[in-house]
Amino acid sequence: MDAPRPDALLQLYPALDGLAALVAHLPALQVPAGTALFAEQAPCQGFPMVLRGEVRVSRSAPNGRELELYRVQPGQLCLVSSAALFDNRPLSAHGTTTADTTLVLLPPPAFRQALGHEDFRDFVLGLFASRMAELTSLIEAVAFQRLDARLAGALLGHGQQLHTTHQALADELGTVREIVTRLLRRFEREGLVELSRECITIRNSQGLRHLAGGDAT
Repeated sequence: MDAPRPDALLQLYPALDGLAALVAHLPALQVPAGTALFAEQAPCQGFPMVLRGEVRVSRSAPNGRELELYRVQPGQLCLVSSAALFDNRPLSAHGTTTADTTLVLLPPPAFRQALGHEDFRDFVLGLFASRMAELTSLIEAVAFQRLDARLAGALLGHGQQLHTTHQALADELGTVREIVTRLLRRFEREGLVELSRECITIRNSQGLRHLAGGDAT
């Protein structure tokens, strides 16, 4: 664990300008891909500031199903961590690194001290509002949009080929792998995609866009 370069931290989190004494000696944590960074119902250990990599934040159901809430990339905020620190309560979701990740963890006392700094407070509240808007959109999609349309939308925007697993898509959509597999096989029969091991090739992007828009019956 090494101390991060101050200019790198400030470039990604400029609201820390003026708080150098508070963050100067915080170590940069090197976390491998696939590491469980924090767990549901665990105490929050601090405010994570990602310098490199990505953290996937999800909720789990008792039956093992997962729903991805959002991802934290460099310069972004973890809503679940900040909410737990604001209210001094356990974490409401879990976080896992999706790639080799470098981050700085601002301990709870330092986080509360930093909130007394106007720029940092405005930064946190602004990103808090942005994350809330993302979660509202997710809730609307889960509640009102058909799963086949949501799956079609998830396949778009990644180029001609998407290298992923049916389980990963199920986790992203908050459903089970069997349903995703069934829908993908239907898409394949309809000529929308071609399936191979951990790879989905888009054959009819216009058809997928039509379905993602909710126009299909």
